[in-house]
Amino acid sequence: MSTATDASGKASFALRGHNPDVLTCIANLSNDEVFTPPELANQMLDTLEKAWAESNGGASIWSDPNVTFLDPFTKSGVFLREITARLTERLADAIPDLQERVDHILTKQVFGIGITQLTALLARRSVYCSKDATGSHSIAKSFDRDWGNIWFERTEHTWVGRKRVFRVHPTTGREVSVELRGTGKCKYCGAGGEYDRAEVLETHAYAFIHTDDINARINELFGAELQFDVIIGNPPYQLGDGGFGTSAAPIYQEFVEQAKALDPRFLSMIIPSRWFAGGKGLDDFRESMLTDDRLRSIDDYLSASDVFPGVGLKGGVCHFLWNRDHPGDSRVSTHFAGWEDSVAVRPLLEPGADVFIRFNEGLSILKKVMAVERRDETSLSLPEQKRFERLVSSRKPFGLETTFKGKVTAADGDLRVFQNGGIGHIPRVDVPSGVQYIDKWKLFAGYAAPGTGNKDSYPHRIIGTPFLGEPGEISSETYLCIGPFESKPEAQSALSYISCRLTRLLILLHKPSQHVTRKVYAFVPTQDWTKEWTDEELYAKYGLSEDEIAFVEKLVRPMDVADA
Repeated sequence: MSTATDASGKASFALRGHNPDVLTCIANLSNDEVFTPPELANQMLDTLEKAWAESNGGASIWSDPNVTFLDPFTKSGVFLREITARLTERLADAIPDLQERVDHILTKQVFGIGITQLTALLARRSVYCSKDATGSHSIAKSFDRDWGNIWFERTEHTWVGRKRVFRVHPTTGREVSVELRGTGKCKYCGAGGEYDRAEVLETHAYAFIHTDDINARINELFGAELQFDVIIGNPPYQLGDGGFGTSAAPIYQEFVEQAKALDPRFLSMIIPSRWFAGGKGLDDFRESMLTDDRLRSIDDYLSASDVFPGVGLKGGVCHFLWNRDHPGDSRVSTHFAGWEDSVAVRPLLEPGADVFIRFNEGLSILKKVMAVERRDETSLSLPEQKRFERLVSSRKPFGLETTFKGKVTAADGDLRVFQNGGIGHIPRVDVPSGVQYIDKWKLFAGYAAPGTGNKDSYPHRIIGTPFLGEPGEISSETYLCIGPFESKPEAQSALSYISCRLTRLLILLHKPSQHVTRKVYAFVPTQDWTKEWTDEELYAKYGLSEDEIAFVEKLVRPMDVADA
């Protein structure tokens, strides 16, 4: 947004039209704090506009001078900027004077909370055309505080479970008990001691979720009792949790729940899609979302790079719209570059399922499988005796960590170990668990699916290539174990089955991330292990249509188990 002065001295406002838009040109802070492209922000605002009109007798949300908006984790300020632009255009009849109109919008309708000092300054520059809302270049003329309505102050974590140590007091010489910095967890976001930082570093203790009473906290921040009609934005996604490698815990669900606690009329956020099937710390959130019939639309992008160019966020992203006063089924739209959008209106949680079925076409296929296996397609839960999941081990099937390295040379009686990076050997007596598999035929399948770089691509294999395990062979945590089977022909039959495209589609429907746990086999039925299985036989058994077959083969790549 910018200002200029015409020959009469009257301020004119150019809210759009810059080429290129500066907010399309800035680099992301990280995969956790991703700037929202203006195009995506406007798509979400279009969805909001349509829903508001449907819920308010066709009225335009942008023509109402009393509607209030909050972006509680603003970064570039793009949502607030685009909201301001739309309001400025559509409120001309209600508030004809341009300066008065802009002042009204910025002081009474549009609010934000920065996530860092840098992003707060950037958001103010985007919305007010000045880092200070009271500055000479600010298009707002009625603020009496530099930060206007885009608040930021450093927030500290609230540590619990810190270790205590004894130290000698420097003046009294007595031993005293003190808390050790860098230990414990934040009670609000679960951040570890690595976020216990000096003043010169960002704490990433986001104010919106670091409170027990969000309503009181909002009133404290803005100095007034506020009730927001719309909460919209793109929250931080995760925090490193001190786990193995680049382990990180999701936190976006905390922002969604906190926003609901403010009781807005509409809530719209863009978040990672892996909550559809749960995952690390997300099971309770998934259940609360899927059982909330106020969640009225989900736009699901199979590849995050289609909306966030260059961002390596596996599993895709989605933006949703929650409508407090008008519950019902949800409009589910699936997007992938080069494909026609798939749109359906349906419940988010199907009977017998505990996850969201991501693909509209996949739901119809899954119901056909259940119609055969259950003789009933009203539930997506397989009978206990039909569950392939029962054959799949938990993580660490033999009690050996991913980092385990067996002996290079085998001694008499040693077992062969398939491990990360190759093959090792271990004495039978040193195997901690999984004895039921050791002397049987089985299959091994990778715990982590093969990577596709920073971009989700289709078709892909869904799982790593499985392979036969002979009696006397075991694995580290790198692989799950499937079985046991009494003979090699039985194991080969099961191997042919899980290499089929349809089987792997059923896995995909329950798979929230690259990890292939036992749970992701929940929709996979067992078969007769006396024959080799092919997709053609499975398509015929379950009565798939030509369109459904084409869908399976669009998503799932062929797999040649002979390559194992």
